[in-house]
Amino acid sequence: MSATLFIQHRVRRSETTRYERWLRVILTRAAEYPGHQGVHIIRPTEGDNEYSIVIRFATSADARRWVESQDRRQLVSQIADAIEQGDRLQIGSGIDFWFTPPPGTGKQAPGWKQWLITTSVIWPLTIVVPPLFNPLFAAIPALSGWGIKEGILAAVIVALVVFAIMPRYVKLVSHWLFR
Repeated sequence: MSATLFIQHRVRRSETTRYERWLRVILTRAAEYPGHQGVHIIRPTEGDNEYSIVIRFATSADARRWVESQDRRQLVSQIADAIEQGDRLQIGSGIDFWFTPPPGTGKQAPGWKQWLITTSVIWPLTIVVPPLFNPLFAAIPALSGWGIKEGILAAVIVALVVFAIMPRYVKLVSHWLFR
């Protein structure tokens, strides 16, 4: 089962440029490790200074191998003085990382809220995305074969949920979600 490494850094405002350079270096190095499947960076919104980095690995063991590596320890030590609250990370499977409570709250989001948030993202996508792909399926009929069309639509919807919508949406509603 795949694993997600979720890292949060609250970066000193005066160190943002240095941190961005460092981020390119460490993410390039992480990509060289076995099982690396991709990365997504959620940069701070205006007035905020918290970065969230999501790195996917094929297995939890692959994620731990990177987290516990000398390479990572050395690179993190190079930027430690630029991070206000230390290197906060968590390895999870599936979508757990979206519903990680903010540091210091200790409150886990109730299951019904997690379900409601997830449904409110996926439901509209299942309505909007299929018609957008109809021209593709009409132009290439082989893609409309049994299971192929649905697989393509599912892959697009999941990619939108995982990489574009959920990280930002959960952050937006976190005041309600973790209350």
